[in-house]
Amino acid sequence: MANGVEQQGRGWAAWRISGLRQELDEGDGDVLLRAARALGVEPGAVRSQRFARRSIDARGRGRDLHFVCQVDLVVPDGPRAPRLRRLIRSGKVSPAPAPEQLAVEGTPGARLVVVGAGPGGLFAALAGALSGADVTLVERGEAIERRGGKVVAFHRGADPDPDNNLLFGDGGAGTYSDGKLYTRVSDSLETAVIDELVRAGAPADIAFDARAHIGTDVLHRMLPRLRGRLEELGVRFSYGVRATGVATVDGADGRTVRALLTTAGAIELDALVLCIGHSARDTWDWLAEAGVAMEAKPFQVGVRIEHPQELITRGRYGADPRRDVLGPASYNLQSRADVPAHSFCMCPGGRIVASVSESGGLCTNGMSNSRHSSRWANAALVTTLDPAAVEALGHRGPLAGVGLQRELERRFFDAGGGTYAAPAQRASDFLQGRRSTGELRTSYGFGATAARVDSLLPERVREAIFGALGRFERAIPGFAGEEGLLVGIETRSSGPVRLPRDRGSFRAEGFSNLFPAGEGAGYAGGIMSAAIDGARAARAAVASDHRSETGPAR
Repeated sequence: MANGVEQQGRGWAAWRISGLRQELDEGDGDVLLRAARALGVEPGAVRSQRFARRSIDARGRGRDLHFVCQVDLVVPDGPRAPRLRRLIRSGKVSPAPAPEQLAVEGTPGARLVVVGAGPGGLFAALAGALSGADVTLVERGEAIERRGGKVVAFHRGADPDPDNNLLFGDGGAGTYSDGKLYTRVSDSLETAVIDELVRAGAPADIAFDARAHIGTDVLHRMLPRLRGRLEELGVRFSYGVRATGVATVDGADGRTVRALLTTAGAIELDALVLCIGHSARDTWDWLAEAGVAMEAKPFQVGVRIEHPQELITRGRYGADPRRDVLGPASYNLQSRADVPAHSFCMCPGGRIVASVSESGGLCTNGMSNSRHSSRWANAALVTTLDPAAVEALGHRGPLAGVGLQRELERRFFDAGGGTYAAPAQRASDFLQGRRSTGELRTSYGFGATAARVDSLLPERVREAIFGALGRFERAIPGFAGEEGLLVGIETRSSGPVRLPRDRGSFRAEGFSNLFPAGEGAGYAGGIMSAAIDGARAARAAVASDHRSETGPAR
């Protein structure tokens, strides 16, 4: 049984009932009862049941706060009654997706090497080990117990560590964001991934909460447990080891990787899964030198915007006294102006942090703990730059986006005074094109420096944010006012590079046993999608034998 719902079997049918209303003070059992009745089934005949999704409906600024739910039920199969046929036609009832397992029938003992211990790499290693492979996971940063000390040292004045920071190290970039899972991908592996996260200590409601959030503090406790699970399956962890190249031979099916070259020596392998993350700039450099195909892809650029949490909660939920049950409010806003923009990685009760991996550059991100205890709310406010837009800004080639990222990160670092303080501008001043005066209060640990953020941004990004602020003000009063603070810059919301691969086999172009996956390969955009993509790549890698024929490595 997965999350309370068994797969559909002979004599049973699994249905998903959507659009069920749940009052804030209504128990889950009442909703499940109404779901069974909607199908015309007696509650005692239900074999298994679970909430598939639950979201807050706060339209009308909280005048009618309630939840909207999806429920999956497994019930006796049989002729479809007219009522059920009508519900199917209306879209309120549909077949519930059957969950898929992480393991496949793999090649026993196949030597699988995974690069990167973010969600993609961890679940690639897990899927490979469950499928019978001999797995080694290589991570340039340290285990979370040691990574944290390097992060703290940076925030106390040390130079950024290129291997242990808010982007690299055990758990990847998500470890120091806050573990948001609400970028859901409706994949049949999602249930298996969630089950493993819950097993490692995540709250059980991540299985259905539409705004599922684990919290940075909980992630730090989960990672050692997940590592222990992998080690029990035989996975070997090589922390503090940076991948530097590959040794290959030519074959009938393209080039074959014989070994991964690392700072600790060569690791021979049968298949290599790359889950390198969206900021692995030096890794992209040596992959290009090794002949791995890559291309520029669209990515997001913008700023963080921060408000008092009370302003956001009041704007979303109104004055409803029941809002305390829901905790700090979040938002997901989109502007479809001439240059579109959207909010991303919204952190209720969170703080702004420095996602820095290189000296002399500045990049911001957001994070929050499980209790959302900060009095601040922040989110990225970004627009998408496609390769043509990046080329118009003077950067060309597959790594053009990296060039633009570095240029902007250096520009904002210098504008902040070269101390990792962040240039900042009130939203009202951004709209008026003027420098902010007075104290700029922010959760950002290095502090804010008054600057013309509007002038520091590329014109297209400035236009997108300008248009978005006006639209978002209508959704949340005060959003674009004096209490909104733009803090920049944010360039790492997504990766600017894609490693082309075969859609069915997951193999990199021109290689027989190289499997790029996750955000660093351009095929994911968050924790859940990266974990699933990494798992699928590993399953493809071990499903057939990729052991190299003898021949000289080069």
